[in-house]
Amino acid sequence: MQGYKVSCIRCGAAAQSVLSYSCVYCGGILDVSIDVEFRPELIVGNDTSIWRYRAFYPYIREGDIITLGEGFTPIVRFKNGLFLKLDYLNPTGSFKDRGSSVLISAIRRFVDSNTFIAEDSSGNAGASIAAYAALAGIKAKIYVPETVSGLKLEQIRAYGAEVIKVKGGRTKASEEAIKAEPNKVYIGHIYHPIFRDGMRTIAYELYEQLGGKVPSAVFVPVSAGTLLLGLIKGFEHLLGSGLIDEIPLIVACQTRIVSPLYHAFKGLKYTPPKKVKTVADALVSTNPPLLELMVRKLREINGDAIIVDEEEILEAYWELASRGIFVEPSSAVAYAASKKYESIQGPKIVILTGFGLKTRIYQRSRV
Repeated sequence: MQGYKVSCIRCGAAAQSVLSYSCVYCGGILDVSIDVEFRPELIVGNDTSIWRYRAFYPYIREGDIITLGEGFTPIVRFKNGLFLKLDYLNPTGSFKDRGSSVLISAIRRFVDSNTFIAEDSSGNAGASIAAYAALAGIKAKIYVPETVSGLKLEQIRAYGAEVIKVKGGRTKASEEAIKAEPNKVYIGHIYHPIFRDGMRTIAYELYEQLGGKVPSAVFVPVSAGTLLLGLIKGFEHLLGSGLIDEIPLIVACQTRIVSPLYHAFKGLKYTPPKKVKTVADALVSTNPPLLELMVRKLREINGDAIIVDEEEILEAYWELASRGIFVEPSSAVAYAASKKYESIQGPKIVILTGFGLKTRIYQRSRV
């Protein structure tokens, strides 16, 4: 028995291969499900990367693992029962390394020297995929919006990936990356179910780092939704394995300017801005492909969604920095949101997703 399956969440059809990113029959979203209980004795205790959980990724052979030591990032106590998960301390400076390590490990034996992989990204995912592709010896092209952050752009290039700048926004970059070309394999992190599945590891780490317990609430910055969906899946796995009694309150945090999930979850109409201008430049998906799935899963677990203003983001950004925590403003969105839930008792976790050195440093007077 394989111990897993990749299938369409709409029609149930099985994926044709590990390289598949959408259903060939109905065009629906693919998802990975595993038939392996989470048992603590299966954790590889002397491995301090996400691969301590290799037993729960039955579709990856141990000899295929591509790792830079990602995962098991620190949790630090901040104040009043609030803890910070420093996921920006992953090898390329963002949480995306979890998904990249799992995805590149899964596909590496299906990609030969005549083939290149294609990814579309506003920055962090492109840098992460480029790094892991470089380690695996796989050629990569990263399609980015023409307005992508200069620092992230240079990071992508440093890993040796070819950068394709696309006129228009995030959606246009995705459309160009998906277009068929000879020897191209599209592995876009938003669509590919295996990238998303790599995010399960954050839930496992929280469970371990809190001594076999779960927090009262987890605050997550949300754009495309891979982190949110993977986090939920990880907690569902722990719940289904009988290790926890309930899933914590998971709060999806967005900016007021880019808030399609918040509006859909609350049943409100959302009109995307003609031009996205926000300090949270990693949270710019105004029409995320996984929106319907995010709303459904968030409702199933009785989660919540909230928005914060630009002024609140910058205030949170500087407050974190004043305590030695230097993150992207996009990460500060989750901390800003957590302030609105101070009445919740028990440990609360804010997941900080991107390193501050990836973006410009904002002035304290800027609003």
